[in-house]
Amino acid sequence: MTLVSGLRHARSLLPLRSDYAELPRSWRRDVLAGVTVGVVALPLALAFGISSGAGAAAGLITAVVAGLVAAVFGGSHVQVSGPTGAMAVVLAPVVAHYGMGSLAMVTVLAGVLVLLAGVTGLGRAVTFIPWPVIEGFTLGIAAIIFLQQVPAALGQSASPGSSPPVAAFRAVLGLDWSLAGPALLVTVLVAAVMVVLPRIHRAMPESLVAVIAATVLVVALGLPVARIGELPSQLPAPVLPHADLGAFRTLLGAALAIAALAAIESLLSARVAATMSPTGPYDPNRELVGQG
Repeated sequence: MTLVSGLRHARSLLPLRSDYAELPRSWRRDVLAGVTVGVVALPLALAFGISSGAGAAAGLITAVVAGLVAAVFGGSHVQVSGPTGAMAVVLAPVVAHYGMGSLAMVTVLAGVLVLLAGVTGLGRAVTFIPWPVIEGFTLGIAAIIFLQQVPAALGQSASPGSSPPVAAFRAVLGLDWSLAGPALLVTVLVAAVMVVLPRIHRAMPESLVAVIAATVLVVALGLPVARIGELPSQLPAPVLPHADLGAFRTLLGAALAIAALAAIESLLSARVAATMSPTGPYDPNRELVGQG
């Protein structure tokens, strides 16, 4: 690759003026879409932050930062980035075993790997993944997420780093109705809202309505259930992560898994979104650069 072709390749992976050519005509629709997605993404960010072990505030901050950076540098016009259930499953053991400082280091490593994958043109490799593999992967993640939430739905807390099936089994065996009753009531209310509300009016954000309804119920009845705690009113200043460099070799394996998951998940989402939206095709390599 010559210097000129290398510069052209690098330029194609960065934001272009043509990305915003339709903005004068579409900004009203874009603002409405942004508000809609933000309303839906808020409770998801809180939930996945808690599921990963990093906390609700970390999920909220991640949704803000990742959503902004990946939108500017990504290769899809309609994709929105933020915390996901699959990533929460992978990150939870890292948080439990190595702490928050190691979580920061492993995600930085994963980001560098995803960035390199985009620069080297590996983004198009996702087109060769068979759909049965993707479906099996998605179903497996869904099962793990469900099992992760069983202890919380029964008013219990799982041991950090414990296997989701084992934690769910222990929660059922150690069932205490004085703790499980209020938690189950909130869980059933949220599930009912999520199922029923779309049938009444599809435009209403069922996830946010479920969070509000559950909060009102808990406050009104004074139910003894766990709270997520205070959320930050502003983004914290960036700090250098404190990590155990002795665990670098072990964390590298986790970083590879996170990078592969981030690449596959984002590219598959962009691939599906491109078939549903009239905004045209996506650039898989640039999408990886934005995610990285």
